[in-house]
Amino acid sequence: MKKFIALLALVLVSASTMMYAQESNAAVRRADRKAQRDAERAKLRAEEQVQDMAAYQQAVQALKNKQFVLEANQVIFRNGMSAFVTSNTNFVLMNGNRATVQTAFNTPYPGPNGIGGVTVDGNSSDMKMNVDKKGNVNCSFSVQGIGISAQVFITMSSGDNNASVTISPNFSNNNLTLNGNIVPLDQSNIFKGRSW
Repeated sequence: MKKFIALLALVLVSASTMMYAQESNAAVRRADRKAQRDAERAKLRAEEQVQDMAAYQQAVQALKNKQFVLEANQVIFRNGMSAFVTSNTNFVLMNGNRATVQTAFNTPYPGPNGIGGVTVDGNSSDMKMNVDKKGNVNCSFSVQGIGISAQVFITMSSGDNNASVTISPNFSNNNLTLNGNIVPLDQSNIFKGRSW
C-alpha cells in the first residue's frame, strides 16, 4: 500500500510538473509572438514617419516655389456641414503667379465647369509664408480674377503633408474650407474643368 501511495504521489507530481512546463512554454510562445508583432508595428510606424517627413519636406519646398496643388478629400461649408469629395477634381492650385480653385461634387447637375462644380482662375499675389519653431506652416495669398476675388489661407502641421485651406471671398462671407494633401505640381493628378 505504501508503494501504491508513493507511486500515485510520483505520478501526480510528474503530471503537475508537465502541466506547468506546458503552460510556461505556451506563455513563452505567446510572449514571443507579442514581441514579434510589436516589433513589426514599430518598424511600420518608423517607415510611415520617414515617408510622412519626406512628403512634408516636398510640400514645404513646393509652397516656397509656388508650384503646388492642395488635393482636397473633404470640403467643409460655411454652415459647418462637410462632404467627402474626390481629390483629383477638388483642389487649389498655384503655378507661379496663377492660381486655380476648383470644386466638383457628385451631382447630376454638371455645373459651370462641366464636372459638377465651379472652376475659377486668377492671378495670385501677396504670398506670405512662415514656418514656426515646431515646423507648422502658415501661408496666405490673394487670388484676383474674373470669377474670383478671395483670400486663401493654408495651414499645414509639421510631420506630414496634410493641410487645410480656407477660401474667403472678398465680397461675401461664403467661406469654404478644403482639407487634403499638398503635393508638388509635377506630382499632382488633377482633372481641371472649364474655368470662368
